[in-house]
Amino acid sequence: MRVLLVEDDLPLSQALRTALERHGLVIDAVHSLATADSALRLGVHDALLLDRALPDGDGVDFIAAARAITPGLPIILLTARGEVLDRVEGLNVGADDYVVKPVAVDELLARLRAVARRPATPALTQATIGRLSFDFNTQEVRVAGGEPLRLQRRQLLILEALIYRQGRTVRREALREAVYGIDDDIQSNALDAHISKMRKALEEARADVEIAVVRGVGYLLRALG
Repeated sequence: MRVLLVEDDLPLSQALRTALERHGLVIDAVHSLATADSALRLGVHDALLLDRALPDGDGVDFIAAARAITPGLPIILLTARGEVLDRVEGLNVGADDYVVKPVAVDELLARLRAVARRPATPALTQATIGRLSFDFNTQEVRVAGGEPLRLQRRQLLILEALIYRQGRTVRREALREAVYGIDDDIQSNALDAHISKMRKALEEARADVEIAVVRGVGYLLRALG
């Protein structure tokens, strides 16, 4: 999941980004509504964490603009204003949820996953291919009859994108968007290096799957045999 965090308290922004990325999320952190507007227009985010008191306005007033840019985007207001009237106001103007600071990371993570599951079509919670299974809620990877497979965070994000679209080609650009934040310094061969390590790990675990190259387009995950 790739989340846009709009928070002008820099220490809090960094702390939340670090904590959420430890749980496998990709976090793009910005500090004003103007930069949030630009970031949303990239069309790569799965959810928006939005502070209220920002240098260039109230986050509540930005919700309508965010909806216009990306209809259906889950929005959680993140604020120190916890009175009932404040919460009601935020929800009435279109927020999906409202979290009061100080923030418990486990609760915030659970709320993010909950709003991301709200579309009308049932969310995919687990997928299996070959002897490999992936839990989308916990990002746990298992090979039948074995212990959980240990992969680096970015490798888990790549595998999540591939297994969600198993049997279909995933463009290189889509994989980069799933794995890297806006301000990440990406080396030209970083994606290929991660995939090479994943291939080795999957082969050693006898997962009976392969990550195939579709030359000039991207990659696809398919079962062997």
